[in-house]
Amino acid sequence: MTAAPSSKEAPNMNLEGVLFFPVTPFGRDGELVPDLLAEHIRRGLEHGPGGVFVACGTGEFTALSEAEHAQAVRIAVETANGAVPVFAGAGGPFGAALAQARAAREAGADGLLLMPPYLVQGPGFADYVRAIAAELPVIIYQRGPIALDPATAVELAAIPGVIGLKDGLGDIDRMQRIVLAVRKVREDFLFFNGLPNAELTQPAYRAIGVDLYSSAVFCFAPEIAKAYLNGDERLIPEFYAPLVELRSKVPGYAVSLVKAGVRLRGLDAGGPRPPLVPVSPEHEAELEALIKSGLALVAP
Repeated sequence: MTAAPSSKEAPNMNLEGVLFFPVTPFGRDGELVPDLLAEHIRRGLEHGPGGVFVACGTGEFTALSEAEHAQAVRIAVETANGAVPVFAGAGGPFGAALAQARAAREAGADGLLLMPPYLVQGPGFADYVRAIAAELPVIIYQRGPIALDPATAVELAAIPGVIGLKDGLGDIDRMQRIVLAVRKVREDFLFFNGLPNAELTQPAYRAIGVDLYSSAVFCFAPEIAKAYLNGDERLIPEFYAPLVELRSKVPGYAVSLVKAGVRLRGLDAGGPRPPLVPVSPEHEAELEALIKSGLALVAP
C-alpha cells in the first residue's frame, strides 16, 4: 500500500493533538484586526495544538475578501513560525479557490482545507480538487453538497496532493465505509471529525478509526479542550453536551458562540459578519456560566 505520489505533499505533516481553528477578529469598523489575530494565534500556540487552520469555517471563510484571506494566512504563518503546520481555508468558486490557494502557497502555508464549491457536486469535482491540490496539499471537507461514496473517496485520495478528508456530515455509516475503502490503498491518508464541537461525537468517530478532530472550544478554552484530549470524559455530559444544546438554538452559533467565548476569555474578537448574528445577552450569560463550570472541572 503506497501513498499517491505528489511533489506538493508536505513533509512530516504531524497533526496529532487538538487542531486549532482561530476566529478572525473584526474591529468596531468591521475590518479585520491583524494584531488581534496574531495575539489570538499566539495564545493558542501556548497550549500546543497539532496545527493551525486559519480562515476556515470558524474563521468566517465565506465572509472574507481575497485580500483579507491572504492577510489572515500571512499572519498565521508568521505567528506560528514553523512551530506547527498551518492550513488555510480555500474553496467556493473555482477562480476564487485558485487565488486563495496560490496566496496561501506564497505566504508559506503548509496546506489547504478545501471547502465545497457552492451547490456543486458532479463528475468535474475531481478536476476541481486536482487543480487546487497542484498548489498545496489538500484536505477535502465533506459537507453540504459534497457527500462522497467510498468509490469516489478512493478516486479523490489517488489525486497527487490530496492528503486527507474532513467529515462535516456526521453519517457514521458512510464514513466507516469510506475509511475502510481508502485505507486499502492509502495507509497514510488522514481522516478528521469536522462536526461543530466535535468532542461530543468523537467517541463514535474514534470507534471507526477517525482520531483527528477540530476543536472550536480550543479557541476560547484550550484548558478544557486539552483535558478532554487527555481523557477527561466527564466533560462530555457536563460541558460539551450543554454547549451543543446552546449552539443549536440559533443558526450560525457554531461561529458566533466561539467569538463570544474568545471575548469572554479576554480578547475582543468582535462579532461575526452577516449573515451570522451576534450571540444574545441571555445566551452569552449561559456560555459564560458553562465556561466557568468547565474550567472548574479541569482545574488542578
